[in-house]
Amino acid sequence: MPAMHHSSAPPTSSRTTAAGKKTTGRKGAAPAGAAGPSVAGRRSSPDAATTLGRIPVLDVRPVVQHGRRPAKAVTGESFEVSATVFREGHDAVAANVVLRDPAGRAGPWTPMRELAPGTDRWGATVTAGEPGRWTYTVEAWSDPLATWRQHARIKIPAGIDTELVLAEGALLYERAAAGVPKAHRRPVLDAVAALRDESRPAAWRLAAALAPDVRAPLDRYPLRELVTASDPMPLLVERERALYGSWYEFFPRSEGTPEQPHGTFRTAARRLGPIAEMGFDVVYLPPVH
Repeated sequence: MPAMHHSSAPPTSSRTTAAGKKTTGRKGAAPAGAAGPSVAGRRSSPDAATTLGRIPVLDVRPVVQHGRRPAKAVTGESFEVSATVFREGHDAVAANVVLRDPAGRAGPWTPMRELAPGTDRWGATVTAGEPGRWTYTVEAWSDPLATWRQHARIKIPAGIDTELVLAEGALLYERAAAGVPKAHRRPVLDAVAALRDESRPAAWRLAAALAPDVRAPLDRYPLRELVTASDPMPLLVERERALYGSWYEFFPRSEGTPEQPHGTFRTAARRLGPIAEMGFDVVYLPPVH
């Protein structure tokens, strides 16, 4: 399935259009809060324009007949969405899952993790909502902050381009801070100031940028570039009873009375209460001839 590139990616980023020209997207607002199971990050725009994607998103699962029929789940059921995601070069890549409800509304996305390092296979556990016809999409994106962290951990201890690396990090963290809600932005801005503090040792400045209280808001509201989406895959969410139930095989003709030995649906209806009290939730009637 072709991967598509979202021109309205949340962070400020350059992208390559079909004509080969680079354009710059505007940083979008972060969601007011994450809802649902294990969800975090930004919402995707359902009306985003698309061009051919930069980062391949392949073999999205679960899938039934190449997406011609929907995968199935029941309300409240958790299941894994996985895909193969990779890119050229050595820059870091990340991915997430976006669920859209039957009305087409996109919820907060769920970050994916590498299922087995080195296999390019990513996955995330999501949870189905209300019954109806949903869709899910895998979004892959370039992670400039993770790329910088990887380079900084190598170059700064070795004393290679130290000030250049720290200055680059300050610019990246400054860009990322603009996409973090004000209530969570202060640790990121403090990291920007630390990276630019030339009175401190380079190792101290790097450690300040890698601190857990700085990583937390950036993991929840990451700086995303070259956001590329798979085709939306169909998902049919049904009521919980579609998953399992305790069935009672019921022969109405056996529920007669002394006056009317052959039972009817009316006489059988008196048995529904006792059947439910025994813990059964489905009554199965054999074929009626």
